[in-house]
Amino acid sequence: MALEWISRTCFDVVHRTNLVYNACWEDPRVDRVALDLSADDDVLVITSAGCNALDYALAGAGHVHAVDMNPRQNALLELKLAGIRRLDFEHFFSLFGLGRLKDWDGVYASQLRRELSPSAQNYWDRRGAAFFSGQSRRNSFYFHGSCGLIAYLASGYIRRSRRLRNVVQDLFAAKTVDEQRDIYVSQNVRETLFRPLLKWLLRRNATFALLGVPPSQRRQLDTGYAGGIAQFIIDRVETVFSRLPLYDNYFWRVYMTGHYSPNCCPEYLRYENFQKLRRELADRVAVHTDTLLGFLRRYPGQISRFVLLDHMDWLYANSPGLLTQEWQAIIDRAAPEARAIWRSAGLNVDFVDPLEVQTSRGRSAVGDLLTYNRDLAQTLHTRDRVQTYGSFHVASIAPA
Repeated sequence: MALEWISRTCFDVVHRTNLVYNACWEDPRVDRVALDLSADDDVLVITSAGCNALDYALAGAGHVHAVDMNPRQNALLELKLAGIRRLDFEHFFSLFGLGRLKDWDGVYASQLRRELSPSAQNYWDRRGAAFFSGQSRRNSFYFHGSCGLIAYLASGYIRRSRRLRNVVQDLFAAKTVDEQRDIYVSQNVRETLFRPLLKWLLRRNATFALLGVPPSQRRQLDTGYAGGIAQFIIDRVETVFSRLPLYDNYFWRVYMTGHYSPNCCPEYLRYENFQKLRRELADRVAVHTDTLLGFLRRYPGQISRFVLLDHMDWLYANSPGLLTQEWQAIIDRAAPEARAIWRSAGLNVDFVDPLEVQTSRGRSAVGDLLTYNRDLAQTLHTRDRVQTYGSFHVASIAPA
């Protein structure tokens, strides 16, 4: 009980006052296939860092509702939207590609601030210079925020070892998976990278709180994966480095180097896509500071695509009644042929299907209203460039 209290307290303290995610760690390339977006789709997505909300607009969604109860996450998406509308591409890429802008103070005051909501203005007035000016030891935005601190420590861990630094550079420069695998094996990367200190950190509550991993998710992997969560991470890193292409894996690149490259970055940071967003597509993205339940209860229309990330792991462990209410709202607002995708730390998710909701035909288990595409989900899960989740789920929703 004491360990559980410590875990929960660490997580709550980190999330109460911090920007947790400075980049999305859900692969939108996978999502695009699973969602099959069109101009007729209204998408609901948890904001996180906003990268994927922009990606869904680029993929052709008619409207994207980015919803997050953490106003700091929404402030980040607002800043990206402001940059798309007001900055030239060079300044925009410097800000969100390199994670630093030399004249942050002047650019923010003259071009970005007026595009923001009062809440976002208040946040970036206080934190913007520290995050984006590049003048601190953590000289990139991607080394700030809760996850950014872990990235900064990981990057420093790699920089301090010349051998490890050179090996990581070689891995990202490799042209094929076979070349990556040869480097990984011949240079003994597993033993060099996962030294006792790092393994010790991978067992600490505070480490996972900074990464945005709630205690419930850690328990799922500690009990469901052979060797626990530390072994899960070791195996996932090995998969990323030796079994999947790294040349376009911008998720791991930015957290190991503190920046993207022009050829290895989210789609919104590519010049042609920046122009598309600037011309019209950014206007398809709306930002809402709310819970999913609160948003769905107030939204007057229908949603055809639900991107639920992994928040149900936390919600079920801490407030299963609210999870039931959320699914009731999802069923109530689901358009014909609606679809939902979600991720989980668990290798299997057994808590969604038994939830009971009300439909026009009476009470029904959520599982009876879902048609899972398990083969597609498993295929996409193996291709996911991030590899930090235990499972991925794709389901069509029957109308209420």
